[in-house]
Amino acid sequence: MIRPSYPPKPSPGDRIAVLSPGAGLPGLFPVPQELGLERLRKEFGLEPVEYPTTRKMGATPQERADDIHAAFADPDVKAVIASIGGDDQITVLPLLDRELIRANPKPFFGMSDNTNLLAFLYNTGIVGYHGATVMVQLGRPVAMDPLTAESLRAALFTSGPYELRPAERWNDIDRDWAEPATFQSEPETRPGTGWIWRNADQVVEGRGWGGCLEILGGLLMADREISHDLSVYDGGVLFLETSEEMPSGTEVFRTLRNMGERGLLQRFSALLMARAKTWSFEQPNSPADAARYAVEQREAVLSALETYAPDTLAVFDVDFGHTDPQLVLPYGGTIRVDGPHQRITVTY
Repeated sequence: MIRPSYPPKPSPGDRIAVLSPGAGLPGLFPVPQELGLERLRKEFGLEPVEYPTTRKMGATPQERADDIHAAFADPDVKAVIASIGGDDQITVLPLLDRELIRANPKPFFGMSDNTNLLAFLYNTGIVGYHGATVMVQLGRPVAMDPLTAESLRAALFTSGPYELRPAERWNDIDRDWAEPATFQSEPETRPGTGWIWRNADQVVEGRGWGGCLEILGGLLMADREISHDLSVYDGGVLFLETSEEMPSGTEVFRTLRNMGERGLLQRFSALLMARAKTWSFEQPNSPADAARYAVEQREAVLSALETYAPDTLAVFDVDFGHTDPQLVLPYGGTIRVDGPHQRITVTY
């Protein structure tokens, strides 16, 4: 196992590849994609470059792998960012040229289905960045959330420690990208609730690993990009979040139980659990139902920890998942979780 190292950072004026390794949804919903590209140019000073499958729905795994190779191999491209997640990025992994990507390390930003590529980069020796897709975070109606923008800017352009902080206000209710009215006003938010700490009498510093729980479950089932030498995860910081598919507490517990039975869950010294997404178009929960869902998920995670990792330091409701705002986490990079002072610091 190669220990991940940080790739060189871009500078304002550089080119940044915009890829769709999971799904070419910019082809169906161009408005948030164009808005995100405009912000990359005007607010971050970068020149986004789209590839053949960036807006192509139904692109084959090989076509998407070709775009990943082209972006990493191009010496004029200094970073790579996903347009959005998707569903079947796991089928792209066997087609990737690990040596080509290892020889051309670049910061990669993505989340959700992009957990596949982040796990691949971790095993390739490259620190990636969980968070900040073009359509969702950069394409937010009217303006990016300031907390998201600050975190992304730090992750893109700086190297060193960055202290995370709880969101003062947040949102997880989506609006229809096909409706022009969606982009006329900012999303409505509600007050933040802070972080919830467990076993907060310790300080843990280790390499971050994890991502979307549903995607990690798929990697475990397919036996891809999860090291058979579990010692590589010893002392690390596991971070987990769940998607708009809103898995039940039972499903969350079973996935964590399987990680525990494999001997994986207990390898990590700390767990960061993202604020649960509690609303979707398929399941538009009332506020009371949303609150019950969040509690159910937290209790499922706590139950798994009590069984397999009772001494693990854990923090709940950290804003890095499918909710807004979104903090960027270094995947393979250093995360420090300070229980006594209730502080989380990442190294970008």
